[in-house]
Amino acid sequence: MEKSKKWPQILIGIVLLSAGIFVGKIWFNPPVAIPLPVAYTNNEGGNTGVIPSSYDPVNGKIIEVKDGDKIQDAVVEAKSGDLIRVYPGVYNETVYIDKDGITLQGVTINSEWAILDGQSQLNDAFLYSGNNITIENFKIVKYKGNAIMGQAGNNYVIRNNWIIDTGVYGIFPQFGKNGLIEYNILSGIEDAAIYVGMCDNVDVKFNEVFESVAGIEIENSRHALVESNYVHDNTGGILVFITPGLPIKTTFDVIVRNNFVVNNNTPNFAIPGSMVSSIPRGTGIVIMAADDVIVENNIISGNINAGIAITDLSFGAQISKDPDSDPYPDRLVILDNFMHNNGTDPIEEIKVAMMTQFSELGPDIVAVGGGTGSTIRNRNQYRTFGIGGYGEATITNTKNVKTFLLDEMVQPRSITASERAKLTYYGICAGCHAYDIKMIGPPTKIIQALYKDNPEGIAEYAANPVKKRQDFAEMPPQKHIDDETRLEVAKFMLSLTK
Repeated sequence: MEKSKKWPQILIGIVLLSAGIFVGKIWFNPPVAIPLPVAYTNNEGGNTGVIPSSYDPVNGKIIEVKDGDKIQDAVVEAKSGDLIRVYPGVYNETVYIDKDGITLQGVTINSEWAILDGQSQLNDAFLYSGNNITIENFKIVKYKGNAIMGQAGNNYVIRNNWIIDTGVYGIFPQFGKNGLIEYNILSGIEDAAIYVGMCDNVDVKFNEVFESVAGIEIENSRHALVESNYVHDNTGGILVFITPGLPIKTTFDVIVRNNFVVNNNTPNFAIPGSMVSSIPRGTGIVIMAADDVIVENNIISGNINAGIAITDLSFGAQISKDPDSDPYPDRLVILDNFMHNNGTDPIEEIKVAMMTQFSELGPDIVAVGGGTGSTIRNRNQYRTFGIGGYGEATITNTKNVKTFLLDEMVQPRSITASERAKLTYYGICAGCHAYDIKMIGPPTKIIQALYKDNPEGIAEYAANPVKKRQDFAEMPPQKHIDDETRLEVAKFMLSLTK
């Protein structure tokens, strides 16, 4: 009887205790309103993500190229607004496009492609300098330099191409504004499969890049969206960085989102001394000295060195010699990404950092060097080294940014002869020659010493180069540049001081 009388008292005590705890929580820890997601906005791009109809240059005649014909002959015949259709066959040539508004379209019939084959002899498949150029649906193999290279052309579209073993670069637009690179497949490139150099307002979307040194590279470029690409089995997956010594000194306003960046563990086979030859294999994303880069919603997995590596310009032994290039990555934002199984076999420097944290696992994210103003969201979901100074991210997503393509096409440039020489230098020569650092070719400073007061010598060598030094790649001939412009470029090259 005594026990039965005590049970109601015990139950009342439990209820009072629970009520006290509940009231206490309310009193000392009042409910916090869940903040609404804050999205990133940017006014440097368009609104739709769709190429405006004003970009479409096809309003002229259709020129057909059949197996046995020359594509170049069709380009010579074409006028702005014409469409050149290239039927299945093998075309062993370099196609130069120095006029505006030309569309080149490969035609695939019964799985047979229009193939450009450089036979390991030719340097480039397509070289364009015009505006409003579209190149699509080609298979391009065995070139020594580039599959598709643009030189100061605006409003370009490069899509649905299949590119294998084309030398230094696969797709390489340089010094252009307003460009779309989408649905291409590239492999076997000894520098960057997709290399966006000194460009503005570029979308790189839905491409697959693999078995190359660098998968996608955004270098000295601004307002770039790298989205929904499959980047796998390269040495490094996606690179966003600054190369000092180039005329464009900055990289900023770049979004890397919704990409698969997996198993980029291929041994580095870049040309020794080139910038990408320093990339450790097994690095998913590299950010070097670039500013305002947002990394969001990527799947980054199986990269044995690190998922994301962030560094300043001390990364390369021969850089940081350009006083006009800020060496530090500032205002980076790392949002939610899925990272798994990264850092299983990192380089020695990272292993030392792991020892300081008594960690046997390498990093999802590692940052070395300087930089200010960077932030990260939900940092505890990652293994990190070197981001202790990062603040909490103030945004949660970038969904308000549909594209960096502009709603209106950029007008073609009107340039003088001297400006053309300058643009030719920066559009072609600067891709391999920086002023005082080694890239693909020798530094401009060394060329100046070799050819002092002799621009004619440079112009002649550029037209008919021969391999002189084993530590540099063979220079491709530049005969497609007319004699007058080639000489003016040489004079400009000799006048440079930095």
